[in-house]
Amino acid sequence: MSDRPTRPDPVQPASDDALTLVRQLLSLGHAALAWEDPDTGTPGISRIAFHRDPEAGLLTLVSGLAPHFRALRDRPDCALMLGEVGEKGDPMTHPRLMIRARASFVAQNDPARPGLRSRWLERNPKATIYIDLPDFAFVRLTPVSGLLNGGFARAFHLRPEDL
Repeated sequence: MSDRPTRPDPVQPASDDALTLVRQLLSLGHAALAWEDPDTGTPGISRIAFHRDPEAGLLTLVSGLAPHFRALRDRPDCALMLGEVGEKGDPMTHPRLMIRARASFVAQNDPARPGLRSRWLERNPKATIYIDLPDFAFVRLTPVSGLLNGGFARAFHLRPEDL
């Protein structure tokens, strides 16, 4: 047993202001996706197109040629990082959102796919040239937990329903 006093957790439950910031970050069109290489067990990271679909939740569209395609199929645990560094100031003071998630692929014959496709193209019209290629698949990223760093000394725990 340690004689050191226990410190309170500096990361707080999400406030209304924090949840507003979460919604802003979730509206970005991209994220960094962390995944584990199924052959080596080493981490990898990719920039992905990202969308919070009103029916499917967190979603991405992935090419079978991308290394994270197979990685997510074999090991669905992953993490996302969303945020932008502003033009001025210390990058570590800008808001960022980390989400732990589990990936699941949407089958080509899933009845939800046409709606996902339509909503994806509303947000990403240039995807028209590749969205229907046979190696592309939608991937749902179901949140497990999240952490919002809202800037210096502003960190918040997030529940899956907050995301």
